[in-house]
Amino acid sequence: MADGYYCSYFLTGDLMQRGVDVLFEQHGARHTDFRLGERLGAREHLVCWSRPARPAWMSREEYQRYPKQFMVREVKVGKKVLVTTLLSPRQISKAALGELFLQRWNVELDLRSIKTTLGMETLSCKTPKMCEKELWVYLLAYNLIRLLMAEAARQAKVLPRQLSFKHTLQIWVAWSQRQFLSDAKEDTATLFLLIAQIRVGNRPGRVEPRAIKRRPKPYPLLTTPRWKARQEIIKHGHSKKLGLN
Repeated sequence: MADGYYCSYFLTGDLMQRGVDVLFEQHGARHTDFRLGERLGAREHLVCWSRPARPAWMSREEYQRYPKQFMVREVKVGKKVLVTTLLSPRQISKAALGELFLQRWNVELDLRSIKTTLGMETLSCKTPKMCEKELWVYLLAYNLIRLLMAEAARQAKVLPRQLSFKHTLQIWVAWSQRQFLSDAKEDTATLFLLIAQIRVGNRPGRVEPRAIKRRPKPYPLLTTPRWKARQEIIKHGHSKKLGLN
């Protein structure tokens, strides 16, 4: 599942060749005319996508591996047009596709957990190789936290999505420090019980503005090495625009 940015012929073709079904929001540049194709119902049809011209970044060999055309199903749910490779309305109804697409919000929450809760918004390594290692460490930590949540949810007989990622991280950090500082035998049952204590709220149809609540401080970006910036301050003082003189 993904938003309209990923709804392209080549990405859809790639995933289909790997045996993966997709559910995308329709790309804004693509016009949907429900009068065309094979009608399945109100605002629902099967339509054939033809292979577009080869982009400059793609080799001829890669381009030839894509089919010349394939079928997709387009449905309008609410105000959104959804595109999917799940072609049978008997197996998956139009309403079911709409409910499934609402779960895409969990993708946004998972990215926030990795970038904000775990702190992967800014990488500290200096070389591409070390940055790649840093990314893998963050993903390893993320999967370990999810593993704890899954086991805690199993024991509490709830869904893992009902537990809080940040709460689990905080409990694990406090618990691991306690274990390393003492000789007591690790009581994992109590750990999983603590993780399952906090449940996240059920907020269907949640919509949040993509805006920053707190205003940034009126400081310029640091575009030179810190030692050089210090020398400039010693020599010339702070900028008068900042009111620090």
